[in-house]
Amino acid sequence: MAKDKVELLKALKDGSDNNGPFASYADALMFAAMIGIRNNKRLKLHSVSYEGLDRVPQDQFRDPELMSLLSICDLQSFSVLADDSKLDRQRVEVFQEYANGGLEIIGQKISGSVDYTDQILLMLEAEIDNRL
Repeated sequence: MAKDKVELLKALKDGSDNNGPFASYADALMFAAMIGIRNNKRLKLHSVSYEGLDRVPQDQFRDPELMSLLSICDLQSFSVLADDSKLDRQRVEVFQEYANGGLEIIGQKISGSVDYTDQILLMLEAEIDNRL
């Protein structure tokens, strides 16, 4: 996790009274990655920290296939799905970088808010309105 996004990720899961908008870090990261993809925002992780966070094993993701699909779309190649440890790291890196970009966008949108759930719902409503 990017060191500058740790507190935001904790807030998205835990909220102020353990009532954050996401049930797990995996859910928050998956949402952030989708926001990153939607906005074409992929940011490298320069300094990494897991301080105060539970590590998120890959098997916690409900849809690991989404990570694979993201890699296929980003790298424009099905070869990224090969059973190879180097390609596995590449798939995870692509996911992490889009999640990092998405967390940056989310952080900007919810800055100053008390209720993150409401702000995230407003983000989603705005996205729907933009599509119509």
